[in-house]
Amino acid sequence: MRVIWAPWRLPGVIHRKDVCIFCALPADGPEKDEENLIVYRGRLAYVIMNKYPYNNGHVMVVPYRHVKDMGELANDEALEMLELISFTESCIRKKMNPDGFNIGVNIGIDAGAGYEHLHVHMVPRWRGDTNFMPVFSEVKVIPESVYETYKKLKECFGQKTASAQTLS
Repeated sequence: MRVIWAPWRLPGVIHRKDVCIFCALPADGPEKDEENLIVYRGRLAYVIMNKYPYNNGHVMVVPYRHVKDMGELANDEALEMLELISFTESCIRKKMNPDGFNIGVNIGIDAGAGYEHLHVHMVPRWRGDTNFMPVFSEVKVIPESVYETYKKLKECFGQKTASAQTLS
């Protein structure tokens, strides 16, 4: 069996709380969005930066309602999440110019989600973004602060909010 080391993920495991972060963080209110890395609040779902990203621009699209499985989503929740995924992809392409994306749904704690609250990961990828650092040094280089990336994406979503394209 191959073992993949990801020591940069340890703070997210150690500091895990007994509460669902996907419920708790948006409940803190919009005044804490920057601190909580919530980039955009829709009507039924929101976009949040991953505090311990696999790559720059790693975000998650999350329904406000605590659901465990895709089948529990109401049609309007699923539609808004899909719209947010599409807009977020466009936003990241515009602000960060990635070569591709890994987009995946985490369902359940044992699937690596950490919380039983459905969420969709969006990880921008660049040609050559896997290199010798994680292999030889057990280090992943994230070249930009998550808060700097937050500002870039927040600007893009601010333009969306100000326009007539805002989700209903």
